[in-house]
Amino acid sequence: MNDAALMSVTEAVDHVMSKRRSVRAFLPERVADGTIDAILRVAARAPSGTNTQPWRVHVLTGATLGRLVDAVCAAFDAADGSHKPEYDYYPPEFFEPYLGRRRKVGWDLYSRLGIAKGDGARMKAQHRRNFEFFGAPVGLIFTIDRRLGKGSWLDYGMFLQNVMLAAEARGLATCPQAAWIDYHRIIGEQLQLPPNEQVVCGIALGYADPDAPENALVSERAELAEFVVRHP
Repeated sequence: MNDAALMSVTEAVDHVMSKRRSVRAFLPERVADGTIDAILRVAARAPSGTNTQPWRVHVLTGATLGRLVDAVCAAFDAADGSHKPEYDYYPPEFFEPYLGRRRKVGWDLYSRLGIAKGDGARMKAQHRRNFEFFGAPVGLIFTIDRRLGKGSWLDYGMFLQNVMLAAEARGLATCPQAAWIDYHRIIGEQLQLPPNEQVVCGIALGYADPDAPENALVSERAELAEFVVRHP
């Protein structure tokens, strides 16, 4: 590959990685099955320890998507406290610098939506949109065999990033959603998951609504000095 071609590939890859963001409002436009398959096929080139490939993907569209959304939204509205995640995505108590970053991105989102501090009803309504896949026509639920170890979860993260980048390269938008793990029992019932299959997360997939104010949010990233330690 000559220098010009290498530069072109580098710029394209950097562009896709830099452009990817979490989208929280989608158009109802259908995503072709062939496009979904192409995304998942190339994403599966992600590395995994001894090529175990620990990912399993449930692609939800149409009536099946609707049934899951209805069931989980009903449970969310009931708020009876019976739904708990199977694993801790967040620490039991946040601390700096993570607490500050979490608060900032939250308020940056709410300010774009016109949600004021203390407006619990609108905050809850926005959180509920997670369980509608933010209106996306495709919902992806990712699962893993619960007998696998932490290394397989590390592998899984690389696969998930590949899914989002492959979607971005095809003009599609995504939103990774850990919120779904609270309702793993309902997901298991709706998708008839075997006992060994554990929910990892969900991803909303579709075409971004260009007019939605929340989709203009670009979250900040720390400077290298904050997370890079050089050992000369």
